[in-house]
Amino acid sequence: MVFWRKKKEPPTATESVEGGVQTAGSQTTKVSWFRKVLEKTNQLLRTDIRDLWKDEGRLVDETFLSDLYAILVRTDMGASMATTIVDSVRRQYASRKVEMEEVLSVVRERVSESLKSRGGSLRMAEQSPTIILVVGVNGSGKTTSIAKLASKLTRAGNRVLLAAGDTFRAAAVAQLRVWSERIGCDIVLGEQGADPGSVVFRAVQRAVDESYDVCIIDTAGRLQTQSNLMQQLEKIKRVIQKQVPEGPHEVLLVLDATAGQNAISQAKGFSDAANCTGIILAKLDGTAKGGVIIPIAEQFGLPVKFIGVGEQLTDLEEFVPDEFSSALFS
Repeated sequence: MVFWRKKKEPPTATESVEGGVQTAGSQTTKVSWFRKVLEKTNQLLRTDIRDLWKDEGRLVDETFLSDLYAILVRTDMGASMATTIVDSVRRQYASRKVEMEEVLSVVRERVSESLKSRGGSLRMAEQSPTIILVVGVNGSGKTTSIAKLASKLTRAGNRVLLAAGDTFRAAAVAQLRVWSERIGCDIVLGEQGADPGSVVFRAVQRAVDESYDVCIIDTAGRLQTQSNLMQQLEKIKRVIQKQVPEGPHEVLLVLDATAGQNAISQAKGFSDAANCTGIILAKLDGTAKGGVIIPIAEQFGLPVKFIGVGEQLTDLEEFVPDEFSSALFS
């Protein structure tokens, strides 16, 4: 396996990007992107933590630590990480007066340490096509995330083929078809109610025969408790492996960041049933619970590959742990 390599340079300052013109002044660093999408979470932290300081300096006692713990938990970073941070603050500053920035520095360090090995680039097959299976519950942002990923890969110079494997929802097929037309990539469709395995078979066969670089497969949105649908995922994987034995090269789980702690149970169910290799955290720009990425990465050991940072096709960013941590507590 090899990591994702771009095949061509990104658009220049004057080239059109998804219907708009990207200028040099509009280009931002990933840290800036993270700051933008984590604005609500950051605002919650800053406002609530600032309220702990009524005067210059604050004595680190058990009342202070209890209040700090409650604030951290409200970001959905989880009890484990909140406890780790509070314990670190207690060890370093117990019975001393501290300023807000000293405490935020501890928070940044602990979060960065926890996430440092939880990022990861998209893996690509040594020999095309790379097969990417995308799973998630209905409403998680799965179909839109597929479109964003297809757009990102297409702009990087890859020939991308989509497979509309969610044959249970006509709206999902129609939506993916519209996205493919906007992106300029090809798609394999099936009739509503058709066997998803047949759609996947035709898509993978075409990807192999016509030398596509990447084949991205949509699947029906499902709950982790629906065993029959989980069995269908296993069938789809077997169909893939008949033509590409090492596939799928990635099984990406799309999670809705606005779901908060509920996303953790989704991650566990899908991780066990589908052998997920990574996470796309969608709708991160729409929540004050951006900390949910921490317990997900901690508990399941799944790297976060991408985060959804807006509603446009270009609004998908690779996850970089250090930059995320810096932006979360900037």
